[in-house]
Amino acid sequence: MIIAGDGPDTSFLGASDEQALRAPAVSGAFEAVAEIVEAFEGRVWLVSKCGPRIERRTRLWLDAHRFFAHTGLAASHLRFCRERRDKAAIAVDLGLDRFVDDRADVLRAMRGLVPRLILFGAARAEGGMIAAPDWRRALRAVTEMR
Repeated sequence: MIIAGDGPDTSFLGASDEQALRAPAVSGAFEAVAEIVEAFEGRVWLVSKCGPRIERRTRLWLDAHRFFAHTGLAASHLRFCRERRDKAAIAVDLGLDRFVDDRADVLRAMRGLVPRLILFGAARAEGGMIAAPDWRRALRAVTEMR
């Protein structure tokens, strides 16, 4: 949800590294993340599920697009896991009380563990989740009720 087209069958995943580095950011992502980082005084983490090849490519993309410089997110606040279900354990380990993800199954695994679950890219969300079709709404869902 940071890299446009990041998902199954996208050029970011299947293309060469050079092509993947040209993938744009999702509209509003850098600005929203920067506001969240500021609002939470840096206590923000980026958690991503992928294999070793896409992890390396993601790190390259974040560096090439100067993500950390633009958002203020600490480069050390980046976690990768190999299975979607592992995101819940990471969230608990980090003590997160909010989590934004574009997959309902990831958020379902966090019910009862993370109080505020935000489903990115969705117009509607199932019980216990907040729908956020874009980064403007995700920002609002993350920062309200602080």
